[in-house]
Amino acid sequence: MRLHDLAAALNVPTTSLPDLPVVGVTHNAAWVQPGFAFVAIRGAKFDGHSFLQQVREAGAVAVLGEGMPDGMNSPLPYLTVPSARAALADAAAALAGHPSRALKVVGVTGTDGKTTTSWLTRHLLREAGLQTGLLSTVGFELPDGELRHFPAHFTTPEAPQVQQTLQDMVAAGASAVVLEASSHALALDRVRGVDWDVAVWTHLTSEHLDFHGTVENYFADKRRLVERAPFAVLNADDPWTGQLRGVAPAETTYSLDGAGADWQATDIQERLTGLHFQVNSPLGAFDAALPMIGRFNVANALAAMAAAAHLGADAAQLAAGLASFRGVPGRMELVPAGGQEVRVIVDFAHTPPSLEKALSTLRATTTGRLWVLIGSAGGPRDPGKRAPLGEVATRLADHAVFTEEDSRDTPLEDILREMERGARQGGRTNFISIGDRREAIRHVIQAAGSGDTVLLAGKGPEDTLERLTGTLPWNEVQEAREALALRATPSSA
Repeated sequence: MRLHDLAAALNVPTTSLPDLPVVGVTHNAAWVQPGFAFVAIRGAKFDGHSFLQQVREAGAVAVLGEGMPDGMNSPLPYLTVPSARAALADAAAALAGHPSRALKVVGVTGTDGKTTTSWLTRHLLREAGLQTGLLSTVGFELPDGELRHFPAHFTTPEAPQVQQTLQDMVAAGASAVVLEASSHALALDRVRGVDWDVAVWTHLTSEHLDFHGTVENYFADKRRLVERAPFAVLNADDPWTGQLRGVAPAETTYSLDGAGADWQATDIQERLTGLHFQVNSPLGAFDAALPMIGRFNVANALAAMAAAAHLGADAAQLAAGLASFRGVPGRMELVPAGGQEVRVIVDFAHTPPSLEKALSTLRATTTGRLWVLIGSAGGPRDPGKRAPLGEVATRLADHAVFTEEDSRDTPLEDILREMERGARQGGRTNFISIGDRREAIRHVIQAAGSGDTVLLAGKGPEDTLERLTGTLPWNEVQEAREALALRATPSSA
């Protein structure tokens, strides 16, 4: 793309611009390559304009920004835009050739359930014959089904990485994609350049208030997905859904509680083989079986079926797809116990409501004692949830182990003390604190007895563990397997 064409795509005057090729765009000075446009974003800590000389030396050909600071001159052609972040997204989409326009795009948002619903929707669409890609917090998949991860420096994919991934999906033959849309991605315009076909709303609870400020702001940012899609799949059981009705040009609803929704589940049974229920839907009534743990996953299944049905899946394909679903890494993932009579489950639950759901689910299917290992993140991210996590863990489990979970720049002792406070305020002492997560996992799996269930909560599929002293590679399932192997050896008795 030529610089004139990029300016025209951004509705920026093209006069006095040199005729230069533009091959990429980024807002990070360290990622600039020859031929890139650099977007100078004014952030809380840094102003991108202070890196203009650096990006010029790296080969940048132009700068996009909201206006040069007083007293500064740009060493490169400067395109003034109303919003730098919006320009980053729009430029990324234009340079990638607007790949989402060649795809049926399903966006999924909500506080809990996004990832499971996204994976379910992707699986159902594939079972219905659509070559479908996936972009979620767990990773991304092209139509070949291989789970991939962004490089470590792309902790959260920005607009250029989102657009490049969509472009790769089109090149690989995809006709559809399911994209998990976080509140940060929506608020920071990381997915602004995506043309949505379906918006799926799971539900909303308080989360990420360090970033959004209030739950109302959090809701408003997530609502953007519904505003931008021509069709919405809405959870009739969520109190916030009342503010979403009629926002999209067309919509359908689902309900686990039978609240007069279009998609409903009845006769829900939790068996050793998973969930069994009847679906009542616009496609008619049919029986469904889902090899997952947790009644709440029936709601995720209803949402996924409604989205897939809108894109052409029929009842038989939906039923077959649910039955063949293998689950989501780190979401109620059952760890092979190697013949031992203890059940170990890895789950991403890291908020009081999600932990309560997970423990309540496991309690209903546990014949022995229920153990939980849980931590809480450091830094400014929702410190108010630490005490409630301690309360929920000790109220619903027989034994709780408090440990680290990305303590970052917060003293781990402070985090553990808050979780302990929550437990004691509830009048409970059935807990122990072990700061080192590996040691804590080995302790709880060793302490569990025959018929017991152990929930390792909080990390799920994440592949790093962040400490004040640095970031470590991490695999919760592998840690559990090693702890189970130690438990099986005579020396661990």
